Amino acid sequence: MTHMTSRREFLATSAGLAMAAMFPSLTLAQGSKEPFKISLAEWSLHKAINGGQLKNREFARAAKEDYGIDGIEYVNQLWKDNGQPWMESAKDKSYVTELKKRADDLGVKTLLIMCDNPGQLGDSDEAKRITAVESHYAWVEAAKELGCHSIRVNARSNTKLTPEEQQKLVADGLRRLSEFAAKHGLNVIVENHGGLSSDGQWLTGVMKLVDRKNCGTLPDFGNFRIGEGKEYDRYQGVDELMAFAKAVSAKSHDFDDQGNETHTDYFKIMDIVVKKHGYHGYCGIEYEGSKLSEPEGIKATKRLLERVREKMSA
Repeated sequence: MTHMTSRREFLATSAGLAMAAMFPSLTLAQGSKEPFKISLAEWSLHKAINGGQLKNREFARAAKEDYGIDGIEYVNQLWKDNGQPWMESAKDKSYVTELKKRADDLGVKTLLIMCDNPGQLGDSDEAKRITAVESHYAWVEAAKELGCHSIRVNARSNTKLTPEEQQKLVADGLRRLSEFAAKHGLNVIVENHGGLSSDGQWLTGVMKLVDRKNCGTLPDFGNFRIGEGKEYDRYQGVDELMAFAKAVSAKSHDFDDQGNETHTDYFKIMDIVVKKHGYHGYCGIEYEGSKLSEPEGIKATKRLLERVREKMSA
């Protein structure tokens, strides 16, 4: 009896593993109760944090208790409440441990850290490029301790160079950083964040040059301003970047009377994310508007994502 049960379990497990290997997105969708999950990017509360109304160490509590969200995405430049320059905060082991405990006690999952300003990963000066790469190491280690899957970085280089030259330099920096992150089981993901990084074809070209499984993208619905008045089509851009996506940023600014975002058709763009590309992970609310307060903007974005999710589930 025991032998037959174990054999049946073995066959079922083997079949499941084979299915997962062949059709990972399909298997994930079947095993998930929802088409996608909702997280909160800390930048949605940057005014409150910079203004002293909220501390970085309180972010997990605010996400869970104020907004009913159990997945969070930190922003490194908002780590200002441990008595030292924020760039050094990742090296403060006791502080990182405290952040982890606070999130764990609340049942909140820390997904990633958005890293800004540790230098240009595509600097044309090799010594500066290597320094920029190494300046991200402490954030990789902090992200690992927090239980994150990724750090988000910027793909920037010297703007006087050609797009092709910048692409190669950025790819070199990303490859070096990804090799370090791989040792910690972490991903390095790039957001479309202005300049050439907001050109979907350019950034996917960078990903192909890097050619590492743990290097990917974080498509942001709203960051497609290339510069000089040029704006990349957000739907095309998200479509292109989803091929390498390991997270998604649901950027929002303004809403109409029906609760729809006035710059992005969330139903259309989430169809691209979920239905076309089979993404079922977290979509991070990143409210950047000014007409609504930060709390109201977060709630409005959450309500809209919930409406999209309900329609997909139906």
